[in-house]
Amino acid sequence: MFDELQHLILVHETGSFTVAARRAHLSQPALSMSVARLEQAMDARLVDRTRGQIGLTAEGQALLPHARAALAAVETGRAAVAALAGLLAGEVRIAAGATAATYLLPATLARFRAAAPGVRLRLREATTRATLSLLAAHEVDLGVVVEGARLPRGVVAEPFADDTLVVVRAADSDEATALPWVAFPPGTPTRAALDAHEAEAEIAVEASEIAAIVAACAAGMGRALVPEVAVAAALAAGRLVRAPTPWSPLQRRLMLVHRGVEALSPAAAALRQAMITAAGPKQPHGTPLDSAVAETAATEPTDRA
Repeated sequence: MFDELQHLILVHETGSFTVAARRAHLSQPALSMSVARLEQAMDARLVDRTRGQIGLTAEGQALLPHARAALAAVETGRAAVAALAGLLAGEVRIAAGATAATYLLPATLARFRAAAPGVRLRLREATTRATLSLLAAHEVDLGVVVEGARLPRGVVAEPFADDTLVVVRAADSDEATALPWVAFPPGTPTRAALDAHEAEAEIAVEASEIAAIVAACAAGMGRALVPEVAVAAALAAGRLVRAPTPWSPLQRRLMLVHRGVEALSPAAAALRQAMITAAGPKQPHGTPLDSAVAETAATEPTDRA
């Protein structure tokens, strides 16, 4: 269809099928057939062939600006693809908490790497506090942090993804039994949320890694407040079940942080856009995580989840 539109424009500009065919590097019959195909697709006569001078009909004139706009849009798209494909070298450094680094970013980074194989990606797991420090020190280009953290001067934040925290327990545990908690250490955002709702919580196990929390919970050592994305597979497999809790699920927002779009390299800017596009629209649900809790926890050195 795009070739046919281009051929119609050439006929309009030259006033001749012969000259238009020469510019398109086609034979005159081939160009005439191309215009005929466009007329068939539009179900209208677009070129007036009855006069000595070839010209567009009223229908052709109506189509002309749209044809030019369509071709311009295609060229813009080609330029965007070429810009991404042209990222032959460079490096983008990303820091993120455990939830983003383990569950939210790998697929996006893999797709980006396939589209721009010459760009080296360096992903490091870091706390919100460490991520912001690394960003301020120009040691990383992009970061993912929990909303509510105090941003260093020159660092900007934009919504990245919504992270739901749910309470789970082993599938074979007694639902009527008040299980103790398997929890992250004090100072983590998830532990702060738990403490805010369960001031007298009995902590049976403390662990810093999401995998360790999930494993201990699945072994029946207690219930846990964890990112939903981290237990999706275990819930689907039936190893864990949701534990009814009046105050859960909780919703927190993860933010994409950087030193301003204008400060990003072309590769980092392209990755930022890919991350935002992959994350999709933000649709809050559940009980919002108290911003004061999030800010307090996010500034501690041990926040991992």
